[in-house]
Amino acid sequence: MISDIMGVALIDKLERECVLEQGEFAKLIRGRTPKLSDYLAKRARTIRSQYYGNDVYIRGLIEFTNYCKNDCYYCGIRRSNKNVERYRLSKEQILDCCRMGYDLGFRTFVLQGGEDPAFTGEKMADIIGAIRQSYPDCAITLSFGEHSREIYALWKDAGADRYLLRHETADAAHYRKLHPVSLSLENRMKCLMDLKELGYQTGTGFMVGSPGQTAETLAKDMAFIHSLQPQMVGVGPFIPHHETPYAKEQGGTAELTTFMMGLIRLMLPNALLPSTTALGTIDPMGREKGILAGGNVVMPNLSPVDVRSKYLLYDNKICTGDEAAECLHCLKNRLEKIGCQVAVGRGDYRSAAAQPSESSK
Repeated sequence: MISDIMGVALIDKLERECVLEQGEFAKLIRGRTPKLSDYLAKRARTIRSQYYGNDVYIRGLIEFTNYCKNDCYYCGIRRSNKNVERYRLSKEQILDCCRMGYDLGFRTFVLQGGEDPAFTGEKMADIIGAIRQSYPDCAITLSFGEHSREIYALWKDAGADRYLLRHETADAAHYRKLHPVSLSLENRMKCLMDLKELGYQTGTGFMVGSPGQTAETLAKDMAFIHSLQPQMVGVGPFIPHHETPYAKEQGGTAELTTFMMGLIRLMLPNALLPSTTALGTIDPMGREKGILAGGNVVMPNLSPVDVRSKYLLYDNKICTGDEAAECLHCLKNRLEKIGCQVAVGRGDYRSAAAQPSESSK
């Protein structure tokens, strides 16, 4: 354990220098207290407001396929799960989702799916190009796993702006606990470097509380994220799925998830930091807690209603209610209660020299 005085000193150092040594991160994570968590959250909100004011950006999430060629041990749509009702959205269905989202006010669409070989590089490029042509004022984000540099370049040329690829863990031994031998941490990191070099606004991240995770592995995650300098970081709690090898494992907590979000906000002051659906799943106030810990992005669901319950990476995922795009006014009300507002626009990453917009002040 560390004293609150020492913890405050480490948080202040992180805010000042935007980095800690791995041992300092581990010490702070392991020794956190409610007092330190409150102090960190306050500092994180102050830092966030310097770049984004009170704005929270909305992204329209389109879960376009739940087929996946991979067999990750924690994931509910893993290849070995024979009890999943699989689906693929057509190009027309995806464009319909975008049309509905645009009318609701969304200016970023997030295409997320399992690594489905049916969506070839060329097929995805055609879909991306159609969205770009129909909605030139919108940002297109992809969350579609590991691919070659050439495929990433093809999608960038077609009109994609951002790419989310969570590394899940920066510790090689821990990575092996979570993934089959067909996947490697080295290739995941290579993909992230390719995305950055190609000019994508690049996002990474990890699960909090995944099996085998320690304060030391979380410290390695922080060191890797600092070295990568991504524009986005997605952090959510691990939630077990009953059809995986980790069905009986204990899930992550909102408390540690929001603590890690606060650390990330201080380390990457101008990052885009989602408050995830998973956080809202384990805690009725999870979305709000994530925003109050420094988050500034939420992703309501634009997927067709009849497939939302089929895209289950984990158990008990919220599929109706405030996480859905149709209840955007509910989300606005909830954010207003904690002093934030839904921002209209693409919600791009802001460089270190950027200042909050007038609407944010």
